[in-house]
Amino acid sequence: MQTKENRNRMWAFIILYVLGLNVCQASGEGKSTQMQYVKLIIEESAINNITQILKGFDYNNIRVDNLTKTTLCQNVSADTVCSCMPDFRWSNEVCQSQKCCGDNNCIFTNIPAPMCVSNNSVAVSGSIYLNVTYQNCLKEKTSTEFQQCNNELLKKMKEVFSTLMGFDILTIKQYRLGSIIADFEMIVAYSFKQQDLINVLQLLSGNLSASLDLVTTGFVHLNMTPSPVCSSSHPSITCTLQEDLKTPPLWKLKRTDGEFEIFNGTESGVTSAPAVTSVRLDTKISERWEGEYSCTYTQKLESYTITHKASGVMDIALLPNIHITTLPEFPRCRPKSDFVKVRVNCDIRSKSQENYTVTWNGTNIFRDITPSGPSGGVYSGDTIVSCTKPKDGSKPQLSCNFINVCDEHQKASTDVNIIYETDKFCPAQGDWKDTKADYTAYLKCPNAAGQRQRKCSAGGTWEAVVAHCVNLDVNLALQQAIIVDVGLGSPDKNAANVFSLLGNITNNTKAINSYANMNATVQVLISLSQKSISIVEESAIYDFLESSSNLLERPLKDSWTLNTGESNSSLADSYLTSVEKLIQKTNKTYTNKQNNLEVMASICTKGSPCSNTVFDVTVNLEPSLGSVKTAGFKELQNYLTEEKDFEPNSIVVSTTMTNTESKELKSVNVNINFQLLKPRPPNVQIKCVSWDNNTRSWSEEGCEWKGSSEERLCTCTHLSSFAILMSRYPTEIKWLTEVTYVGLSISVVSLIISMVIELTVWSAVVKTIGSYLRHTAHIHISLCLLIADGCFLASSNPKDLTEMWCKIFVLLKHFCYLSMFFWMLCLSSMLLHKTIFPFHQTSKKAYMRFFLFLGYVCPLLIAVITFLGYNGGAKDVYFSSDTCWLRYSGLMKGSIHTFVIPVGIIVLFNVFSMLVVIMKLLDHPINTDKSNENENEKKAALTALRSVILLTPIFGVTWIFGFAVMLLDLTIGTVAFVVNYAFTVLNAFQGLFILLTTCLGDKLTREALLNRLRKNDSASTTDSSTKLDSTWKQ
Repeated sequence: MQTKENRNRMWAFIILYVLGLNVCQASGEGKSTQMQYVKLIIEESAINNITQILKGFDYNNIRVDNLTKTTLCQNVSADTVCSCMPDFRWSNEVCQSQKCCGDNNCIFTNIPAPMCVSNNSVAVSGSIYLNVTYQNCLKEKTSTEFQQCNNELLKKMKEVFSTLMGFDILTIKQYRLGSIIADFEMIVAYSFKQQDLINVLQLLSGNLSASLDLVTTGFVHLNMTPSPVCSSSHPSITCTLQEDLKTPPLWKLKRTDGEFEIFNGTESGVTSAPAVTSVRLDTKISERWEGEYSCTYTQKLESYTITHKASGVMDIALLPNIHITTLPEFPRCRPKSDFVKVRVNCDIRSKSQENYTVTWNGTNIFRDITPSGPSGGVYSGDTIVSCTKPKDGSKPQLSCNFINVCDEHQKASTDVNIIYETDKFCPAQGDWKDTKADYTAYLKCPNAAGQRQRKCSAGGTWEAVVAHCVNLDVNLALQQAIIVDVGLGSPDKNAANVFSLLGNITNNTKAINSYANMNATVQVLISLSQKSISIVEESAIYDFLESSSNLLERPLKDSWTLNTGESNSSLADSYLTSVEKLIQKTNKTYTNKQNNLEVMASICTKGSPCSNTVFDVTVNLEPSLGSVKTAGFKELQNYLTEEKDFEPNSIVVSTTMTNTESKELKSVNVNINFQLLKPRPPNVQIKCVSWDNNTRSWSEEGCEWKGSSEERLCTCTHLSSFAILMSRYPTEIKWLTEVTYVGLSISVVSLIISMVIELTVWSAVVKTIGSYLRHTAHIHISLCLLIADGCFLASSNPKDLTEMWCKIFVLLKHFCYLSMFFWMLCLSSMLLHKTIFPFHQTSKKAYMRFFLFLGYVCPLLIAVITFLGYNGGAKDVYFSSDTCWLRYSGLMKGSIHTFVIPVGIIVLFNVFSMLVVIMKLLDHPINTDKSNENENEKKAALTALRSVILLTPIFGVTWIFGFAVMLLDLTIGTVAFVVNYAFTVLNAFQGLFILLTTCLGDKLTREALLNRLRKNDSASTTDSSTKLDSTWKQ
């Protein structure tokens, strides 16, 4: 027996020795190794004896060791059935080509049976970057130079790589350009230490003056939940190493549509520890997680890169999303029909090749469902339902149930809404089929995502079509935005890709020119704003701001409006909120200006001023600490909720601050210097407001307008989105209109009475040139004021007047009021002349020529030139249609100044004349007795007061308040109100005051009137008891 064993050992040694002589590597610095594979065809009973005999031994510096049985094969008919021994498996090549993986039994037909490899074997593929010494390796493979170059390189590589324990095969696959690159593959039967591989690469790199890139398979071991994985499970994939490589792992998922890096996300969790890493899918998994998983560890050094990789394929037993419908949607029972056919369609809308078992069920149907299909992902079934209307009102119901290989169920059901013979319905119209009354029909959008719907009213008439059709690209962007952070790919890069897609979409306004598209696009921004992402790349920031700006383009104005025509402020509110949040996620200092959106981000330090400017709107913060971002939105103010009596008059400006403690935010002062979209008319109130996200409306809380002197400046005590709202109407003063109409009415009556009195007493009071001229001026002043006040009353309600009548009244009022003041100028100039030059005589005829020219020709020229100079009296240029009066457009702007400037000059001259007269009166004391000095002063004061009272109305001095009215804006408060009341009372009742001062206040006129009333023909010609009366007579 011993002799037999020695004989067997000897033959085995001879075989191995001969093989070793043929393939043993040239000796290097370390010991070379070589794996040998032998196929023995022996009786099955002798297998164990052979493995016991073949023990390790040494011979002439050769060590034969690790003699191991790897594969066991048996011939079965024409096939060969093989299995791997423990600790061995089929190679990756066999797994891919023969679909035989792991240690399963494999059947091989008409091909040699391959051998199993060790579970610890490592496959290495790599590239070595050589210098020009090996340029001959790029020549033809049949050339002698190539053979020599290739053999020399292979020999040198084997000398080094063979020192790895378990070295098996090294093959140079190809040479390629890019300097000189040799791609090779190597098999090492046993695992090795990382440091051993590093030592080998360092030696080879030094020997060849080359650099290497290596990828190993088998150094890292991947374990995953066996396929198929049920959709309700939470599978995990784990990679383990024999040693800690001190480098982070990289997880990837390869699908047919690309390769994605795996991160911690809403659907996945990545954990890592020394020598182990895993991925766990935490939610109900979908088809997006199906594919090849790989984990890699990469070490980069100066002359070589080592990547250790393990991979495995996960097949998921999916459950479909079912969209169930009936065809027709509303089956109609025809007259004298007992039954109607119905088809039920279950559309799973999936490209998956999942093999489902589908069961059908129906209630209140006449015949069981007969399945057909599937076709294009649509499973169908046919049935028959009765046309007899159930007394209990129950409806037939159809359902489909999908079962996957894990015995998981997904069910969908739908009612069959039958149009019975007596039911009202809307007849088919175009694409819309017969629809039951008080129901809504649905159709898929052509070439778009979403549905169209159309209601059939209870009376059986069609209502308008409501389309919820979304552009396919917009829908794609929305779907990608939703899964940005599921764990597939970097959330930041995913978001950048969505912004890039959104930018391309929104550059074409026709792609989003509907409310449904606008809403979907805003939903993209909302979804991204709720993700934990950072927008750091300049291209991503640009795409984000460009797409956000594009949504505000004016051609898209109607897209912000619901199909009902009503503004949907919630959409604009969502847009504003999401863009604000996304701007906060940008962590760079930058300025980016788009057509409708400008953002300025700056870093502010404590104690230094902080100012940002967007679209010429300047925002100053005090105090400021951190990153301050200011955004200006054009057009957005038109889509946010408006107040009834106020309209937006600025762009929306948003300011946020990050990296700041909350206590500092509460005490921040924000000064915003807006640019008004249109000038603020006089006396129009402005409100500084901020957007309240809770009430979705503008709020004045915490904001203050700085008044008409700084009408563009707002001060707020918090950060938000700000704007200016301007009242649609000027500020109204209570009872002022009523006082005006009452005063004017009284004035008209008073002026008529005044002229009647003048004509009545004319012959009695006109005794001198001075009195003639004075009373003539009184009549003309009263006449002009009477016509002007009458026109004012006639145009008191401009809305009831045509444009022509309004224009006529403006022209008449302009001329008559000017004429009144010029006659007042005539009167004051005559009085001033008589006072300064009492002995200078001028003929009555000369005075009258001067008076008529000054009183009528001058105002007529001014009125006509103004009319012609402002576009021939054009509406809202020459006059305002809201007031039927000359237009005021600002300081020294508008036709009103052709009235104000002449009146101002005349009033100032009249005041000067009145002061000169009073001074002259005071120069002639009534009594020179010093003992009565106090009495004299009282009389002088009374004389001055009487002069002011008598001359003020007839000289138009009360119109001085008109200048104050123009200069004082009603928004300043009480002072402006008092001035307006004073102006209105004094000038609305001017006709009454003229009656009281010129007729009843004049002694001669009063006595003449009394005499006429007494029918006394003799006129009293007593001298006036005051210096003023004597002055009038001159």
